[in-house]
Amino acid sequence: MTTTLSDFVKAYDVRGLVPQQLNIDVAHALGAAFAAVVALEEGASAVVIGHDMRPSSPELVDALARGITARGVDAILIGLASTDGLYYASGALGLPGAMFTASHNPARYNGIKFCRTGARPVGQESGLAQIRDLAQAHLDAGVSAFDGVRPGTISRRDVLADYAAFLRGLVDLSGCRPLRVTVDAGNGMGGLTVPAVLGTDSGLPGLPLTIDPMYFELDGTFPNHEANPLDPANLVDLQERVRSHGADIGIAFDGDADRCFVVDEHGDPVSPSAITAMIASREIAREVAAGRAPGDVAIVHNAITSAAVPQIIAEAGARPVRTRVGHSYVKADMSEHDAVFGGEHSAHYYFRDFWFADTGMLAAMHVLAALGESDAPLSEVMAPYERYVASGEINSTVADAAAVTEVVRARHATEGTSVDELDGLTVTLPGADGAPQWWFNLRPSNTEPLLRLNVEAADEATMARVRDDVLTTIREA
Repeated sequence: MTTTLSDFVKAYDVRGLVPQQLNIDVAHALGAAFAAVVALEEGASAVVIGHDMRPSSPELVDALARGITARGVDAILIGLASTDGLYYASGALGLPGAMFTASHNPARYNGIKFCRTGARPVGQESGLAQIRDLAQAHLDAGVSAFDGVRPGTISRRDVLADYAAFLRGLVDLSGCRPLRVTVDAGNGMGGLTVPAVLGTDSGLPGLPLTIDPMYFELDGTFPNHEANPLDPANLVDLQERVRSHGADIGIAFDGDADRCFVVDEHGDPVSPSAITAMIASREIAREVAAGRAPGDVAIVHNAITSAAVPQIIAEAGARPVRTRVGHSYVKADMSEHDAVFGGEHSAHYYFRDFWFADTGMLAAMHVLAALGESDAPLSEVMAPYERYVASGEINSTVADAAAVTEVVRARHATEGTSVDELDGLTVTLPGADGAPQWWFNLRPSNTEPLLRLNVEAADEATMARVRDDVLTTIREA
């Protein structure tokens, strides 16, 4: 039976079970389609391909590369890489790219993140739907080869050292005070990139960092815990190690190391919104020091980062730009506004100087720099950026997301509140000073029958009350 690509070609990437969904035939067809829709359309001579540590990745990379070269386009294989390492290769080499990863998903999954030249995103609205449909046509027709085209070539290139040197050039850690840094790579690609960027494995000079490594062995079966630090259960080992070893900071990376999560010296998590606000402040200050007027500096944040993020950006005189959740929206708005930085609640951090792409390593380096430039512990360094209490994202399974959302709107968007629909339903109750007493956002999942609720308030009791009230409405609707 023919594979149905729409079952696992999602809004932003390809992610499916191996081999039931994503297999060598599918990868071959996707490679041919990507070459046609992106590489040939852009006039690119080659596509750069990287992969994470999943056991299924090498044969899928080979199949994708053969599909690409069958259309007359060369394939450059960079081997094991983090997703931001692939973005670096795409940007530095000026080529479209493909990264095999399923991020934090279990070992039975794999996936592909495509990008255009310069690490520009490929999503449903920017080429992925066309790639899917063309690949489906190839599969339906049983096409396994493409005649009449001079095949492209497959070559290999190591870019890890160049990637490490590039990041070192963006954030200078050489003058930091000595720091003890515990890093949980979760058996993912951080085990490759951390020694190269923060250590000396790529031939760079040593930094004043003592790295305490956890689960650096690359293993796509994830023998220790899921490589998903967004789940608090997967931070427990890191938190205990930071406390027991007296580390100054703990950093956790997800499977493909494009996201980083931070815990302070007490092992307490630092919210991604606080990280966003802190990096935004550093980037604004750097732009101003270079002679740019603060009002000309834009920072992008998504609709469910903390209210502290736009407040702190505005207090620095810069322009906060609010956008929808999702990397394609963040990157598009960053490009439109020439924003220097963008951050999401999910710990994706985007940098103008990294082709507007997300990189967990560069974000981690900013946190290390801020800590290393201060005599205070991380909990004190980050305290000014933690102004509100948040619920975290809470999922509810619903039969009709639109109908339930309307019930929530009718019950909770009462007099005195403001409502916007940039990304789902956001209801805010402003205080006397204009800052929110509380707000919540309710938005449907793109791929599942779920409503995702995020609540934030000025204090714990208010947050809990609003959270419970809205959840009751959702579950009784």
